[in-house]
Amino acid sequence: MIMKRFLGLALVAGLLTFPAACGTADEPPPPPATEAPEVEEAAPAPDEPGSIVAVAAAAGNFETLIAAASAANLAETLDTGGPFTVFAPTDEAFAALPEGTLEGLLADPEALAEILLYHVVAGEVRAAQVVEMSSAETLQGGELTIMVHDDMVMVNNATVTATDIEASNGVIHVIDTVLLPGGN
Repeated sequence: MIMKRFLGLALVAGLLTFPAACGTADEPPPPPATEAPEVEEAAPAPDEPGSIVAVAAAAGNFETLIAAASAANLAETLDTGGPFTVFAPTDEAFAALPEGTLEGLLADPEALAEILLYHVVAGEVRAAQVVEMSSAETLQGGELTIMVHDDMVMVNNATVTATDIEASNGVIHVIDTVLLPGGN
């Protein structure tokens, strides 16, 4: 971005000095060009959402999910990759796992990564699209079953409690249960 701005300024400066450079031999040469000041890259607009990780961290109810993504070496991917659709279990959903399950998963990053990738779908799938689907393939390779029942959207046995939370690299749908491949 800085290079594009610098080149643009250099092009404008060249166009402004071109007529003088084409003058007669009697005219003195134009003064040497001064360096264009370095232009700082613009910061993102304040109303632009952050990455999936940043949005989840700001929400305050996904601390376990963020810690798990970090332990499974997936936080950077969710921060910079995408676009992704994340069916994000809340801290309460993780707390509802049988005793010792979370601790065991945190000690096994590969198994944890498999479970977390089971919550992620490639691309940005908005709620209006989700309700039209019967299934979705996850980055883990498994299939999520999607159904609408009594105006409630279910992903496997989890209820979607909030939808279309925008992030710069995708969208988050909040669910009330941790999804386990082959289990729910």
